[in-house]
Amino acid sequence: MPFAEENIKFLESLNCSVSENFSQGEVSMDKNEGMEVLNKIPVKFDLEKVLKDLKVSARIQANQIELVKKLIEIAIALISPKAVYKVAYVENKTDTTVDINGVQFKSRVLRKNLDKVERVFLYIATIGKKLEDKAASTKDLLEQYYLEEIANLTLDYTIEYLEKYLKTKYRIRQLSTMEPGSLKDWPITQQKELFSIFGNTQKIIGVSLTDSFLMIPRKSVSGIFFPTEIKFYTCQLCPRKGCAQRKAPYDPKIAQSYKGLPIV
Repeated sequence: MPFAEENIKFLESLNCSVSENFSQGEVSMDKNEGMEVLNKIPVKFDLEKVLKDLKVSARIQANQIELVKKLIEIAIALISPKAVYKVAYVENKTDTTVDINGVQFKSRVLRKNLDKVERVFLYIATIGKKLEDKAASTKDLLEQYYLEEIANLTLDYTIEYLEKYLKTKYRIRQLSTMEPGSLKDWPITQQKELFSIFGNTQKIIGVSLTDSFLMIPRKSVSGIFFPTEIKFYTCQLCPRKGCAQRKAPYDPKIAQSYKGLPIV
């Protein structure tokens, strides 16, 4: 349903207020390790998209939209979007494994996706810990939900920025990504191998792994970008219904091309 006309000016003013103080990114290079760190990644919120993702109708009372505005402004003051990536090369392949930068990853889906790929981009991205701490300490359940979703959107924007940055810098037309734990075929335990390639990730980007291979801060993501002719999403292989984080619909034809793989 299109937004009510009476809210257009409000949304336009909101768009300015949430973007004007967070518009520049900074890039620093760690030449010793061959890694590039992107600090202060610029994030600009699309307010109409935020409201839709938060299930906020344009027909609701103005005070509800004011609440979202307030929470976005709070989020902007707390987020610290950053990413580190490392250019690496595929060194060896078997039917079920692929070696990258001297580290072996076991995933038949990843192996298939990297069949004709030589260069990949390992990455870790985060928005920091302050916003998730704020959400956890918020007693109002609706506000807590909004803050969590705004944090998720911020992380999505951070990854989108990194992808565009890599495509521009390395003149790549299309990139796809896979993340440890996104499929049963590539378990979350392989976070350990991915993180080992970066070294001291806590020092580099402020992200660490728990004994159960979860990332801290919680609003962080790691994975491998690789060039593709057609965009690939792990969601296309997963028939699971009701997933709030789904980025693409299940595609039986694509899933069929991975026939025989334990993909979910």
